[in-house]
Amino acid sequence: MSDAVVALAPASGMTTAACVALGVSRASVQRRRARLTAPPAIPRPRPRSARALTAPQQQVVLDLLHAPRFADQAPAEIYASLLDQGLYHCSIRTMYRILDRHDEVRERRAQLRHPAYQKPELLAECPNQVWSWDITKLMGPTKWSYFYLYVILDIFSRRVVGWCVADAESAALFRPLFDDAIAKHQVPPGQLTLHADRGGPMKAKATALLLADLGVTRSHNRPHTSNVTTHPSQIPPHAGWFFGMKFWLDAVTVGSIHRIA
Repeated sequence: MSDAVVALAPASGMTTAACVALGVSRASVQRRRARLTAPPAIPRPRPRSARALTAPQQQVVLDLLHAPRFADQAPAEIYASLLDQGLYHCSIRTMYRILDRHDEVRERRAQLRHPAYQKPELLAECPNQVWSWDITKLMGPTKWSYFYLYVILDIFSRRVVGWCVADAESAALFRPLFDDAIAKHQVPPGQLTLHADRGGPMKAKATALLLADLGVTRSHNRPHTSNVTTHPSQIPPHAGWFFGMKFWLDAVTVGSIHRIA
């Protein structure tokens, strides 16, 4: 709105009437007109101070800052040490200017850096190379009661190589399930990698010892990253048994592991 008033011809009374009608300050309009009509400012180089250090003097200061006895000290400490010896070359700020001119000044505080890490990947070129397992809660028959579905997937074929339903979440319950899956699919030692998230049963010592005995390589997702594990809910639609499991819970007896063939 003020641009339209500035663009008006500065006729007598025209600017005042327009400012009153539009609620624009007349002084602001006049300042902007004066700025537009003023000749462009000519940049002038800043004159060199008569007390500025010459190039040889700057090199002497730089060599002094590079001296072994001052290599691990800040310019303020170097300045104070030289004054104790009765020497004065320049101010502390001038030392920083010389260092900055040679790209030797950086952030000295300990700050966290975030380099670009490459995301780890597991590649399966055939079945029984990489398995992924997880535990999912299923709604129980009564309020606040749950069952736990253990599922092991082959990420190459998306086949469910082992699963069971239990009333607890424990690494001890996972051992017979995994032993049975290894024996059923005849996986030789040193071939399989088992991926999981960082849940309690997945990181348990019992699970680590089990995998070490069977020659299975452990793999866990990155900390605070929840979207790298093949969760049972990501099973393809043709595995409708997983979704139908919620309707079979009335037939499951609370107790030890009950496997449904």
